[in-house]
This record gives sequence, C-alpha cells and structure tokens, in this order.
Amino acid sequence: MKKPSKVKTVLNIVILFFFASEAMASTVDTVLTYSICMKKSVKAVIIKPDDYSLKQTYPVVYLLHGAGGNCTDWIKTVPNIVQYADLYHLLIVCPDGNTTSWYFDSPVDSSFKYETYVSGELIKWIDEHYKTINNPDGRAITGLSMGGHGALYLAFRHQDVFGAAGSMSGGVDLRPFPDNWDISKRLGNYAEYPERWEQNSVINLTHLLTPGSLALIIDCGIADFFYPINQKLHEKLLLMNIPHDFISRPGEHSWSYWDNALQYQMLFMNNYFKEGN
Repeated sequence: MKKPSKVKTVLNIVILFFFASEAMASTVDTVLTYSICMKKSVKAVIIKPDDYSLKQTYPVVYLLHGAGGNCTDWIKTVPNIVQYADLYHLLIVCPDGNTTSWYFDSPVDSSFKYETYVSGELIKWIDEHYKTINNPDGRAITGLSMGGHGALYLAFRHQDVFGAAGSMSGGVDLRPFPDNWDISKRLGNYAEYPERWEQNSVINLTHLLTPGSLALIIDCGIADFFYPINQKLHEKLLLMNIPHDFISRPGEHSWSYWDNALQYQMLFMNNYFKEGN
C-alpha cells in the first residue's frame, strides 16, 4: 500500500481543523417573526454561542439599536459582539425597532406597538425556538441611544419579564427633545399631548422600581448631548435608594463609545446571570 505523502497528511489536518473551528464558531441567525399586534413581520438577529446545545438552556441579552438604525446595526458595526456570546455562554438577540419606534406602543400609529412586540411576542418566539432560560433570572435587556431608553422603559414596565437592564447613552427623558427623532410622530405633538410625553419618559417611571427589584447599569459619556438627562436619572435613583451602576467617562454619542460601553454591559449581565444560578 502506498503511504500518504506528508503534504497530503498536513493538508488533511488543516481541513479537519478548519471544519472543527467552523463547528465551534458562534452562529448568527437572521429571523423573521410575525407580530400579531402590529400585523406585520419583523426581523431580528440572533447570536448563538459556540457551545450552543439542545441539551442545556442559556440566558439571553436583548440588545436594542438606536434611532435611524435596524436589527443589523450591532453585528455590522461591532462584529466582535459574537465574542461575548462565546465568552459568557449566552444568546444575544437584536430586534428591529423600525428606525424610530422608541420601543413603546404608539397611541398615534397602531403599526408601532414595539413594547408589546419586544416584551411579549418576540420573547415568546425566542423561547419557543431556542434553548433559553425562560424567566427573568435568565433575561436581560440593554441598548444604545433610543435603544437605551427602550431597554430601561421595557424593563421598568415588565419586571416579570426582565431581571436586568442597561442603557448606553440612553434618551431617558423625551421631553427636552420635542422636535427630534420622530418622537412627535409616535406620541403626538408635545404642546398638545404633554401627558403622553410624561408617561413614556423613563425618568418618570422610577416609581415602578423598588430597591433590588431590577439589576441596573447606566452608562453615558460626559460630552454626550444625553448626559444631563442621564445624570438626572442617576440622581433620582440615588434619592430613591435604588441600587444601580452608573458609569460616566469622556466620550460622545458615537459607536466608538458604545463599542467600549458594551464590554461593561455584558460583564454586568453575566454577573447577574451567575448570581441567579
């Protein structure tokens, strides 16, 4: 029998290593879910860790995009987020917020019911199609800018769904920005409907919290135009004795800041998940 050449043997080893590496790599799924409340299909990006198995369950971090963006923003702009799924053995779900939904149910437009969709319909779909820890101990939410507002808004209002929440440069008070980012298209004009703006601003929802009811991390750069409202939210939580991590450091409203901020958010979420197990 002819002996295999050394070159062929090395080539076979390289090929086997390639397929083994591919088998162990994170998987990025783009899925289409149907929203009954909005009567339309909505995309989401799901990142599975390299050790994903049907034999165990995984915690989930819901990661929201900002105004003008979509569900692919995070994976395209910060592709290393797949490393967090592998490092912390969790799922990352990036829903589509339709550029300027602000993640609440619009009283003006019935096609914008993203509170109901994200906190109810999407989570139900994810839990049915992936091996998740199906309770607040295994579920967290965070996001940037509009998504930072959305993450805190949804978590404050649905503490039976999310156990931890974060915000990066979040628009946590809508009232100072009556002419920006289509907020008036979702709530109506501020001058005519001030109560809607009051009721849908995160800073006015702190009464829903009790000390320890929700693990919180809030991050905003000191040169960010949203910094003053984040500082006010931080001070309000201190007065209410609500435990939370508050991070402020040099930085603007930019992807370089959010890339860095996400490291702290994911570490915080992982620590929360470990405490619950």
